[in-house]
Amino acid sequence: MDLNKLMKQAQRMQEQMAKAQAELEKKTVEVSAGGGKVKVTANGAGDIISIKIDKDVIDPNDVEFLEEIVLSGVKQAIEQGKALAQSEMTKLTGGFGV
Repeated sequence: MDLNKLMKQAQRMQEQMAKAQAELEKKTVEVSAGGGKVKVTANGAGDIISIKIDKDVIDPNDVEFLEEIVLSGVKQAIEQGKALAQSEMTKLTGGFGV
């Protein structure tokens, strides 16, 4: 195979991956924790976009519970965002392990 042809293919794939990454930043996942009292939204790049907390779950005498469900929601949202990214990259690369 011609080295120039191989370099062009690599450059094309890099451009496609950059476009896919930009698209992932636009796609979101939403996770509920604590029976829906906390909602966390993340994008496919793994960034947390928003956290919504129902005022009924705010108890000054039980801050630990709120901390736990927020942390749980954030972890789940990041995990789902990464799964979305992996799925999209697998589609793009055809499963080449990228």
